Amino acid sequence: MTHDETDWGSESFVFEPEDEAGAPSPAPVSDAPAPAEPAMDEALLPPYLRPVADSPARTYGTLSYNRRSRCWVVKGDPSVTELCKRLFPGSAGARRGEARFTAHRRMVGDLQWLMLRFPLQVRMQDLTRWDQAVTEARQYALRQIAAERQPPVMTPPEGTFSGELMPFQQEGLAFLMQHERCLLADEMGLGKTVQALAYLAASRCLPALIVPPPHLTLNWQEEARRFLRVEGHAPTVHVIRGLKPYPLPPADIYIMHYLLLRGWKDTVAALPVKAVIFDEIQELRHRGTEKYSAASLLAEAHETVIGLSGTPIYNTGGEIWNVVNILDYHFLGDWESFSREWCYGYGNSVVARPELLGDYLRREGLMLRRTKRDVLSQLPPKRRLVQELDFNDRVYAQLMAPLLPKLRRWREDAELTASQRALLEDEISQQARLATGVAKAPYVCQFVRALLEGGEKVLLFAHHHAVMDLYKKELKAFSPGFITGRESTLQKAAAAARFMGEKTDLLCVSLRAASGLNLQRATCVVFGELDWSPAVHAQAEDRAHRIGQEDSLLCYYLVSPGGSDAEMQEALGLKVSQFVALMGDTPITPQEAREAAGYARRHVVRLAEEMAAQLHETPPQGQM
Repeated sequence: MTHDETDWGSESFVFEPEDEAGAPSPAPVSDAPAPAEPAMDEALLPPYLRPVADSPARTYGTLSYNRRSRCWVVKGDPSVTELCKRLFPGSAGARRGEARFTAHRRMVGDLQWLMLRFPLQVRMQDLTRWDQAVTEARQYALRQIAAERQPPVMTPPEGTFSGELMPFQQEGLAFLMQHERCLLADEMGLGKTVQALAYLAASRCLPALIVPPPHLTLNWQEEARRFLRVEGHAPTVHVIRGLKPYPLPPADIYIMHYLLLRGWKDTVAALPVKAVIFDEIQELRHRGTEKYSAASLLAEAHETVIGLSGTPIYNTGGEIWNVVNILDYHFLGDWESFSREWCYGYGNSVVARPELLGDYLRREGLMLRRTKRDVLSQLPPKRRLVQELDFNDRVYAQLMAPLLPKLRRWREDAELTASQRALLEDEISQQARLATGVAKAPYVCQFVRALLEGGEKVLLFAHHHAVMDLYKKELKAFSPGFITGRESTLQKAAAAARFMGEKTDLLCVSLRAASGLNLQRATCVVFGELDWSPAVHAQAEDRAHRIGQEDSLLCYYLVSPGGSDAEMQEALGLKVSQFVALMGDTPITPQEAREAAGYARRHVVRLAEEMAAQLHETPPQGQM
């Protein structure tokens, strides 16, 4: 049974007693198999959608289906077609005596209402299609009615989800369970990924296809394995590679980034999945591309389609039409009628009353949006998230190649003094960190770009000048400020003043050059590179987390699957998508400095072991 056919009266959606505080407890989604769809309760239907027993005494025209335009065409008395165009401006056709209605469930309901007053003769070959369209319109109306009666909060069934949802995320899960084609537009940092995975756990819509931007592919892999449980185990995840389609292996989660959609365009409709999730769906805000066309075919072929985006609109409000069209084709009518009625005229993309459009999308159950300020009371003052990013392993290998002679010397030269060995270890470790930072820099910039386009004010921390130079090039359009240790005192103060004075929303700061700065305007702190010492990160965070900070500060630790990040995560107490270390505010102590040096040395040891393995050698005794 599809998600459309959920028994809205089943135990899956029973209201629970209120808790001691008076708030309703989240309703757990039942583990029982979904029951068969019950008979339609006609008494609940709006009057205009209830079946009519008597045949009309006369008809006022004909109703037929245009397959090419995917619309219902009314042809009849001018009085009827003129009334159609006055009541439903989107029905205006190019010809006199003709009105067109998009074949959307809501529009079919409108057409059914019109036919109560002006009955139409349905063309014989379209009778079956019309009966099916009316049935879908009735089911849609019943789902809308049922959604208003469902528990406001839900939790996934026990054993299917390993995370714990905050109250507003439980509300988000309830919304997703009630609307099978919708947009979760929560502001960045409120856990859209977690809510989407909770939905997959609760709805059991597996296998599912996730479509993210390329730089978030790895993060979705890790998050799915962390949160989802299938029969007590982590789900199987298959990342689709390449533009050329191939037979997919069995999996619970498939991941295909946006750039691959065009290559799979002819096969996406047949993908063996029950649900499609478009992450950062603003990637589809421009129609007319192969990517958009493939996404449209993919969405049309599957019942459950969810979009995730904190910034579904970048430029003009008309972009929302393209996004909504992927989620629910012609929910907002065709482009001509949408631009004429919602925007400043035919073909114009500037929405005249965006607040009305937003209210309409929320009222119709197509969109849910919460900002940090809406749920601030539920958020801690500071949140730390580890974000897995891809990195360029080819660039990393090129930058690591010159280290092989130094590693060989470190392993084999028994005459090195302790100080010489320590100096060489530091040089090797620094070069490996630099290689890691450079290899993941493009993906860091993609991530930061998304934050900035979403309206965040970002402090971007890194360690190496070469990495900072890459940030400067990639993020030039945002006119970032820089405090890297290369600036004079006046230049440093000017960069901070630009950020605090709202001249720029991006300030790039060296991990060890942030002392004494007050940058509480920031809403996000991003670590593009890591340091061995937790205290260095705590001090960097506190540049923004100061008196005057009225928001819940979001601190992103961007880590790659290769290079030095694995050891540095361990040193910092970082786990995938979780921060478990208690980070203090005090300066680095001598003991912490010694510990950092120890971590760096263990990193060099691992590099030497890898080199030995590549050369099929056994490391000398005593070195390891």
